[in-house]
Amino acid sequence: MINRRALIRYLTLSPLLAGVPPVLREALAQESTEALLEAAAAGIRSPADALSVFDMESVARHVLPRAHWGYLSSGTDDNITRDRNHAAYQQYQLRARRLVDVSQLDTSVELFGRRWNTPILFCPIGGTGAFFPEAEVATARAARARDVLQILSTGATQPIEAVVEARGEPVWFQLYTTPKWEIASKLVKRAENIGCPVVAVTVDTPNGRNTEMQGRFSRIDERDCALCHKDRTKPAFAGFDMQGVPLTSASLTWDVVKRLKDVTDMKVVLKGLEDPEDAALAVEHGADGIIVSNHGGRAGEIGRSTLESLPGVVKAVAGRIPVIIDGGIRRGTDVFKALALGATAVGIGRPYIWGLAGFGAPGAERVHQLLERELHLAMGQTGTSSIAEISRSNVLDATW
Repeated sequence: MINRRALIRYLTLSPLLAGVPPVLREALAQESTEALLEAAAAGIRSPADALSVFDMESVARHVLPRAHWGYLSSGTDDNITRDRNHAAYQQYQLRARRLVDVSQLDTSVELFGRRWNTPILFCPIGGTGAFFPEAEVATARAARARDVLQILSTGATQPIEAVVEARGEPVWFQLYTTPKWEIASKLVKRAENIGCPVVAVTVDTPNGRNTEMQGRFSRIDERDCALCHKDRTKPAFAGFDMQGVPLTSASLTWDVVKRLKDVTDMKVVLKGLEDPEDAALAVEHGADGIIVSNHGGRAGEIGRSTLESLPGVVKAVAGRIPVIIDGGIRRGTDVFKALALGATAVGIGRPYIWGLAGFGAPGAERVHQLLERELHLAMGQTGTSSIAEISRSNVLDATW
């Protein structure tokens, strides 16, 4: 398998591209390796052929239209935060322990009374239909097969009812409030009526974002975009007049927790908190959980990874509510490190979409299987036989 990341790094540092903006250098490097990526992807003819999530990334890069790949892979500005999300995991090493019985591993975790067989969940991603026709319904089938928690985006391309039916039980519902509270409250009630136990309100994109790389890839896509975007109205907004109404609201304040609790009995989770002070305020205002997230580096060019933010948030929460983390998780060792730093569970986004793009539900299943297998190996190496046993003592600060 071609080391795509090393090759792109070499090309982006090439003097031939001196003076070109960083995001365009990356785009050009990606384009110049298209033939190599095709050769690499050709060796993966089924989900079982993938040996890591990076194999699925190569497949997705090959099969997706350029504009859709740009949407999926883009961070904001120079992609610094996006890349930092994964790079931060290299700051920690696993503490190897031997002669511990790890013949039976328990990877289950509990969230709001429901015990899951795995701590690895599927994060919400809007517009999944751009990557696979059955979109979130196919994701739900994969989630059902792996007993994975699925969080459905407000911007889903499939109706929530169809997703819940495919999943076999209610999913969590991610909420974009829009500036119109009457829309938000109706979205929440619809989710509650179908049985969703949790609403995860996104708070990290108050005034939009600058997904520059996405724009550049769209420019080099020769297709007529209108052919696959004839109807931009998402099923969640059916019946609402969304003309000129953005998904997010720049006027949200901490009273959003109370306002949600006034209209629903669902648990209220805040998605997009990164600061310890905000974490303490979340508990103070009655939030039931936190997702430490920067939208996969798409919320803003903060420059700080979610993993670096996690310990401060965990300390501020002090075990009172669960803390989930997403962003940059590409290996089972990443999952282990996040759990060791205090996360209750971890979310993946782009990786399962890579699998979905290449092979549908079986591809997403394979991505989860690969990460869970690597987590099992990490637990064996560290002498931890259950998620409950994983702690800060199991990882060391990396020294170079």
